[in-house]
Amino acid sequence: MPEWVAEGVAEYSRRMPKQYSVEWVDIAPAKRGTASPRRYREQEGKLILSRLAQTDHLVALDVTGSTISTEKISDRFDEWQMQGQHVSIVIGGPDGLDASVLRRSAERWSFGRITLPHYLVRVILAEQLYRVWSVQAGHPYHRGN
Repeated sequence: MPEWVAEGVAEYSRRMPKQYSVEWVDIAPAKRGTASPRRYREQEGKLILSRLAQTDHLVALDVTGSTISTEKISDRFDEWQMQGQHVSIVIGGPDGLDASVLRRSAERWSFGRITLPHYLVRVILAEQLYRVWSVQAGHPYHRGN
């Protein structure tokens, strides 16, 4: 990861209380060459799926997913906590997520209809996880309606 990404993610992770631990797992992107983007997605998809437990509640971040709000993410986290679910949120590589990962996902979220680079999505996700905690804790960081 570029230093600015690591610093941004570390900053939001540092702010989170210990009971809201977040583990960031990196999957090496497929080595790019002359193969098709579909082939790279397939390779990366196999690696992603191999890292998930059968019981993981998988959320795929995908531009074609449902547009999500901070409040909706907070509601979902409340539900997952009540059900004791382990949640994995997946960010695709440069060519997106493979169909196998999208099929395995229980939910697909979009941060909007624009395409964002993986690195920036990681920082945005880290910030949103911190913001969700602030909503749940009644912390003044979140000043939404």
